[in-house]
Amino acid sequence: MREAGLRGACRPHFVCTTHRAVRARPAADLVQRHFRAEAPNQLWVADATYVPTKAGFFYLAVVLDVYSRRIVGWSMDSHLRTALMLQALDMALEQRHPTSVIHHSDQGCQYTSVAFGQRCRDAGVRPSMGSVGDAYDNAMCESFFATLECELLNRSHFTTHDDARQALFTWIEGWYNSHRLHSALGYRSPQEFEMLPVGAMNPTLHRAYTAPSQGENPST
Repeated sequence: MREAGLRGACRPHFVCTTHRAVRARPAADLVQRHFRAEAPNQLWVADATYVPTKAGFFYLAVVLDVYSRRIVGWSMDSHLRTALMLQALDMALEQRHPTSVIHHSDQGCQYTSVAFGQRCRDAGVRPSMGSVGDAYDNAMCESFFATLECELLNRSHFTTHDDARQALFTWIEGWYNSHRLHSALGYRSPQEFEMLPVGAMNPTLHRAYTAPSQGENPST
């Protein structure tokens, strides 16, 4: 690679953005690490990540549809309050109009908050939450953030929040959703995959994303 002038893209460690409230009452885990959906808007996964900028803290919250890997909701801001996650959820609801969709997240205080729980009830969303401190319980969202880090954040140096906001918007809507190919989708983009009739793809190609069970070696 060195002789060809190529450089590998590394996946760095993440900044922790999950803080559980002491008196939180998390929802049950309805997913159990089996990230599989037979149609759009059956199962969404959500999380937030830190985006480094010279201007200080900046965060991205997303909602991802497990069926197509499409980012159906996102929000960006300089804070990590509940409003950030609510904005991402509201965008997903406005775009997709789901019926009884499962919304799976970690047990961060934003997702266990009264405001977030009430918004889910009002919209008919079924909340689901993994355990504390285990990335495998929200593995599909963690995988998306690893891709984001590898393909954009690790190659960029943002001076301002606006720089980061524009780059993230372009990467999500101009690349990831519309053009980035996924082997699990038969080498189609999320947008292209959703244009296929539901069930049209060979199920052996449309692979489920199943994280290792507790105590299982991830390499097996």
